[in-house]
Amino acid sequence: MKQRVITAIIALLIFIPLAVIGGTAFDFLVIILGLIGLSEILVMRKKLLVSPEAILSGLAAVVLLVPQNWLAFLPSVATRFTIFYFFVLILLLYTVMTRNRFSFDDVGVLVLGALFVSLGFHYLMAARQAGIDTLFFLLFIVWTTDSGAYMIGRKFGKHKLSPHISPNKTWEGSIGGTVAALIVGLVFNYFWPQAGNWIESCGIIILLSIIGQAGDLVESALKRFYGVKDSGRILPGHGGILDRFDSLLFVLPFAHFIGLI
Repeated sequence: MKQRVITAIIALLIFIPLAVIGGTAFDFLVIILGLIGLSEILVMRKKLLVSPEAILSGLAAVVLLVPQNWLAFLPSVATRFTIFYFFVLILLLYTVMTRNRFSFDDVGVLVLGALFVSLGFHYLMAARQAGIDTLFFLLFIVWTTDSGAYMIGRKFGKHKLSPHISPNKTWEGSIGGTVAALIVGLVFNYFWPQAGNWIESCGIIILLSIIGQAGDLVESALKRFYGVKDSGRILPGHGGILDRFDSLLFVLPFAHFIGLI
Protein backbone atom coordinates (compact mmCIF):
# COMPACT_ATOMS: atom_id res chain seq x y z
CA MET A 1 0.00 0.00 0.00
CA LYS A 2 2.87 2.38 0.82
CA GLN A 3 4.43 1.80 -2.61
CA ARG A 4 1.03 2.34 -4.24
CA VAL A 5 0.56 5.69 -2.48
CA ILE A 6 4.08 6.88 -3.32
CA THR A 7 3.62 5.97 -7.00
CA ALA A 8 0.27 7.78 -7.11
CA ILE A 9 1.75 10.93 -5.58
CA ILE A 10 4.69 10.98 -8.00
CA ALA A 11 2.40 10.33 -10.97
CA LEU A 12 0.05 13.13 -9.97
CA LEU A 13 2.96 15.53 -9.41
CA ILE A 14 3.90 14.94 -13.04
CA PHE A 15 0.43 14.73 -14.58
CA ILE A 16 -1.39 17.58 -12.82
CA PRO A 17 1.10 20.41 -13.55
CA LEU A 18 1.39 19.38 -17.20
CA ALA A 19 -2.40 19.16 -17.47
CA VAL A 20 -2.71 22.67 -16.03
CA ILE A 21 -0.03 24.01 -18.39
CA GLY A 22 -1.58 22.22 -21.36
CA GLY A 23 -0.26 22.83 -24.87
CA THR A 24 2.64 20.93 -26.39
CA ALA A 25 4.04 19.73 -23.04
CA PHE A 26 0.79 17.96 -22.16
CA ASP A 27 0.38 16.63 -25.72
CA PHE A 28 3.83 15.03 -25.58
CA LEU A 29 2.99 13.41 -22.23
CA VAL A 30 -0.24 11.96 -23.64
CA ILE A 31 1.51 10.65 -26.76
CA ILE A 32 4.08 8.91 -24.57
CA LEU A 33 1.31 7.41 -22.43
CA GLY A 34 -0.47 6.18 -25.55
CA LEU A 35 2.64 4.49 -26.95
CA ILE A 36 3.35 2.85 -23.60
CA GLY A 37 -0.25 1.61 -23.51
CA LEU A 38 0.14 0.09 -26.98
CA SER A 39 3.47 -1.48 -25.96
CA GLU A 40 1.66 -3.22 -23.08
CA ILE A 41 -0.72 -4.83 -25.54
CA LEU A 42 2.25 -5.90 -27.68
CA VAL A 43 3.98 -7.46 -24.68
CA MET A 44 0.82 -9.32 -23.68
CA ARG A 45 0.67 -10.60 -27.26
CA LYS A 46 4.34 -11.65 -26.84
CA LYS A 47 5.63 -9.31 -29.56
CA LEU A 48 9.10 -7.80 -29.35
CA LEU A 49 8.90 -4.01 -29.07
CA VAL A 50 11.69 -3.67 -31.65
CA SER A 51 10.05 -6.00 -34.17
CA PRO A 52 8.85 -4.63 -37.54
CA GLU A 53 5.19 -5.23 -36.63
CA ALA A 54 5.59 -3.36 -33.32
CA ILE A 55 7.22 -0.40 -35.05
CA LEU A 56 4.54 -0.32 -37.77
CA SER A 57 1.70 -0.47 -35.26
CA GLY A 58 3.41 2.26 -33.22
CA LEU A 59 3.64 4.53 -36.26
CA ALA A 60 -0.02 3.83 -37.05
CA ALA A 61 -0.93 4.77 -33.49
CA VAL A 62 1.05 8.01 -33.66
CA VAL A 63 -0.92 9.08 -36.74
CA LEU A 64 -4.15 8.90 -34.74
CA LEU A 65 -2.61 10.16 -31.50
CA VAL A 66 -1.07 13.46 -32.50
CA PRO A 67 -3.11 16.69 -32.67
CA GLN A 68 -4.61 17.47 -36.07
CA ASN A 69 -2.49 20.61 -36.56
CA TRP A 70 0.66 18.49 -36.37
CA LEU A 71 -0.37 16.92 -39.68
CA ALA A 72 -1.06 20.20 -41.47
CA PHE A 73 1.90 19.62 -43.81
CA LEU A 74 0.16 16.64 -45.43
CA PRO A 75 -1.95 16.96 -48.60
CA SER A 76 -5.65 17.42 -47.90
CA VAL A 77 -6.48 13.97 -49.31
CA ALA A 78 -4.06 12.30 -46.88
CA THR A 79 -6.29 12.24 -43.80
CA ARG A 80 -5.07 10.61 -40.62
CA PHE A 81 -7.36 7.62 -41.19
CA THR A 82 -6.09 7.21 -44.73
CA ILE A 83 -2.52 7.06 -43.44
CA PHE A 84 -3.57 4.70 -40.63
CA TYR A 85 -5.09 2.36 -43.21
CA PHE A 86 -1.87 2.54 -45.21
CA PHE A 87 -0.05 1.04 -42.21
CA VAL A 88 -2.78 -1.62 -41.92
CA LEU A 89 -2.08 -2.65 -45.51
CA ILE A 90 1.65 -2.85 -44.80
CA LEU A 91 0.98 -5.07 -41.78
CA LEU A 92 -1.17 -7.32 -43.94
CA LEU A 93 1.59 -7.50 -46.53
CA TYR A 94 4.01 -8.41 -43.75
CA THR A 95 2.03 -11.62 -43.14
CA VAL A 96 3.09 -12.72 -46.64
CA MET A 97 6.71 -11.73 -46.09
CA THR A 98 6.87 -13.76 -42.87
CA ARG A 99 4.97 -16.73 -44.36
CA ASN A 100 2.29 -16.33 -41.71
CA ARG A 101 4.66 -16.42 -38.75
CA PHE A 102 3.11 -13.01 -38.27
CA SER A 103 -0.52 -13.87 -38.95
CA PHE A 104 -3.79 -12.19 -39.89
CA ASP A 105 -4.86 -12.65 -36.26
CA ASP A 106 -1.76 -10.74 -35.15
CA VAL A 107 -2.65 -7.92 -37.53
CA GLY A 108 -6.12 -7.78 -36.01
CA VAL A 109 -4.78 -7.49 -32.46
CA LEU A 110 -2.23 -4.83 -33.35
CA VAL A 111 -4.63 -2.75 -35.45
CA LEU A 112 -7.41 -2.92 -32.86
CA GLY A 113 -4.93 -2.15 -30.08
CA ALA A 114 -3.51 0.84 -31.96
CA LEU A 115 -7.01 2.13 -32.77
CA PHE A 116 -8.34 1.71 -29.23
CA VAL A 117 -5.35 3.19 -27.41
CA SER A 118 -4.47 6.00 -29.81
CA LEU A 119 -8.00 7.39 -30.21
CA GLY A 120 -8.64 7.13 -26.48
CA PHE A 121 -5.55 9.15 -25.64
CA HIS A 122 -6.18 11.52 -28.54
CA TYR A 123 -9.46 12.46 -26.86
CA LEU A 124 -7.52 13.09 -23.64
CA MET A 125 -5.70 15.88 -25.50
CA ALA A 126 -9.03 17.03 -26.93
CA ALA A 127 -10.51 17.23 -23.42
CA ARG A 128 -7.66 19.51 -22.33
CA GLN A 129 -8.15 21.66 -25.41
CA ALA A 130 -11.82 21.98 -24.49
CA GLY A 131 -10.75 23.44 -21.14
CA ILE A 132 -9.01 22.49 -17.93
CA ASP A 133 -12.38 22.38 -16.17
CA THR A 134 -13.74 19.90 -18.73
CA LEU A 135 -10.70 17.66 -18.34
CA PHE A 136 -10.97 17.57 -14.55
CA PHE A 137 -14.73 17.07 -14.69
CA LEU A 138 -14.13 13.84 -16.62
CA LEU A 139 -11.18 12.83 -14.45
CA PHE A 140 -13.14 13.35 -11.24
CA ILE A 141 -16.01 11.21 -12.53
CA VAL A 142 -13.60 8.36 -13.30
CA TRP A 143 -11.49 8.74 -10.15
CA THR A 144 -14.51 9.06 -7.86
CA THR A 145 -16.21 6.07 -9.47
CA ASP A 146 -13.11 3.93 -8.96
CA SER A 147 -12.53 5.04 -5.38
CA GLY A 148 -16.19 4.85 -4.41
CA ALA A 149 -16.62 1.40 -5.96
CA TYR A 150 -13.52 0.12 -4.14
CA MET A 151 -14.43 1.47 -0.70
CA ILE A 152 -18.15 0.69 -0.80
CA GLY A 153 -17.61 -2.67 -2.45
CA ARG A 154 -15.02 -3.64 0.14
CA LYS A 155 -17.34 -2.78 3.02
CA PHE A 156 -20.77 -3.77 1.69
CA GLY A 157 -20.13 -5.85 -1.44
CA LYS A 158 -21.88 -9.23 -1.56
CA HIS A 159 -23.22 -9.74 -5.08
CA LYS A 160 -20.56 -10.31 -7.74
CA LEU A 161 -20.72 -8.04 -10.77
CA SER A 162 -18.75 -10.21 -13.20
CA PRO A 163 -17.13 -13.09 -11.28
CA HIS A 164 -15.54 -14.75 -14.32
CA ILE A 165 -13.83 -11.53 -15.42
CA SER A 166 -13.18 -9.57 -12.23
CA PRO A 167 -14.05 -11.59 -9.09
CA ASN A 168 -13.57 -8.69 -6.65
CA LYS A 169 -16.09 -6.32 -8.24
CA THR A 170 -19.61 -6.24 -6.81
CA TRP A 171 -22.93 -4.67 -7.73
CA GLU A 172 -22.91 -2.79 -4.43
CA GLY A 173 -19.52 -1.30 -5.25
CA SER A 174 -20.56 -0.45 -8.79
CA ILE A 175 -23.70 1.36 -7.68
CA GLY A 176 -21.85 3.05 -4.82
CA GLY A 177 -19.14 4.25 -7.20
CA THR A 178 -21.73 5.78 -9.51
CA VAL A 179 -23.52 7.49 -6.60
CA ALA A 180 -20.20 8.90 -5.38
CA ALA A 181 -19.39 10.15 -8.90
CA LEU A 182 -22.86 11.71 -9.15
CA ILE A 183 -22.38 13.67 -5.93
CA VAL A 184 -18.88 14.89 -6.80
CA GLY A 185 -19.84 15.56 -10.42
CA LEU A 186 -22.85 17.66 -9.48
CA VAL A 187 -20.81 19.73 -7.01
CA PHE A 188 -18.14 20.25 -9.67
CA ASN A 189 -20.76 21.11 -12.27
CA TYR A 190 -22.32 23.69 -9.94
CA PHE A 191 -19.09 25.69 -9.78
CA TRP A 192 -17.80 24.92 -13.28
CA PRO A 193 -20.84 24.12 -15.47
CA GLN A 194 -20.27 21.40 -18.06
CA ALA A 195 -23.81 20.50 -19.06
CA GLY A 196 -27.27 22.06 -19.15
CA ASN A 197 -29.80 21.73 -16.35
CA TRP A 198 -29.26 19.47 -13.36
CA ILE A 199 -31.32 16.63 -14.85
CA GLU A 200 -29.12 16.58 -17.94
CA SER A 201 -26.03 16.77 -15.74
CA CYS A 202 -27.22 13.80 -13.67
CA GLY A 203 -27.80 11.76 -16.82
CA ILE A 204 -24.36 12.56 -18.23
CA ILE A 205 -22.52 11.81 -14.98
CA ILE A 206 -24.34 8.50 -14.44
CA LEU A 207 -23.77 7.48 -18.07
CA LEU A 208 -20.05 8.28 -17.99
CA SER A 209 -19.62 6.55 -14.63
CA ILE A 210 -21.19 3.35 -15.97
CA ILE A 211 -19.18 3.56 -19.19
CA GLY A 212 -15.99 3.97 -17.17
CA GLN A 213 -16.77 0.80 -15.24
CA ALA A 214 -17.40 -1.00 -18.53
CA GLY A 215 -13.95 0.06 -19.70
CA ASP A 216 -12.45 -1.34 -16.50
CA LEU A 217 -14.17 -4.68 -17.11
CA VAL A 218 -12.99 -4.79 -20.73
CA GLU A 219 -9.38 -4.35 -19.62
CA SER A 220 -9.88 -7.04 -16.97
CA ALA A 221 -11.16 -9.38 -19.68
CA LEU A 222 -8.11 -8.59 -21.82
CA LYS A 223 -5.71 -9.40 -18.98
CA ARG A 224 -7.58 -12.59 -18.09
CA PHE A 225 -7.43 -13.71 -21.74
CA TYR A 226 -3.66 -13.25 -21.82
CA GLY A 227 -3.18 -14.64 -18.31
CA VAL A 228 -1.55 -11.59 -16.74
CA LYS A 229 -2.28 -9.83 -13.47
CA ASP A 230 -1.36 -6.33 -14.67
CA SER A 231 -1.04 -4.82 -18.13
CA GLY A 232 2.49 -3.65 -17.28
CA ARG A 233 4.92 -2.76 -14.51
CA ILE A 234 5.74 0.88 -15.19
CA LEU A 235 3.72 2.06 -12.16
CA PRO A 236 4.85 0.11 -9.05
CA GLY A 237 1.82 -0.91 -7.01
CA HIS A 238 -0.57 0.09 -9.79
CA GLY A 239 0.50 -1.99 -12.79
CA GLY A 240 0.64 -0.50 -16.26
CA ILE A 241 -0.70 2.53 -18.09
CA LEU A 242 -3.73 0.60 -19.32
CA ASP A 243 -4.49 -0.42 -15.72
CA ARG A 244 -4.73 3.27 -14.77
CA PHE A 245 -6.40 4.64 -17.89
CA ASP A 246 -8.75 1.80 -18.87
CA SER A 247 -11.90 3.58 -17.67
CA LEU A 248 -10.84 6.89 -19.16
CA LEU A 249 -10.19 5.32 -22.58
CA PHE A 250 -13.90 4.47 -22.70
CA VAL A 251 -15.21 7.65 -21.08
CA LEU A 252 -13.34 10.12 -23.30
CA PRO A 253 -14.73 8.96 -26.69
CA PHE A 254 -18.26 8.94 -25.27
CA ALA A 255 -17.70 12.43 -23.86
CA HIS A 256 -16.80 13.46 -27.40
CA PHE A 257 -19.87 11.75 -28.88
CA ILE A 258 -22.22 13.64 -26.55
CA GLY A 259 -20.49 16.96 -27.22
CA LEU A 260 -18.56 17.58 -24.01
CA ILE A 261 -15.24 17.67 -25.88
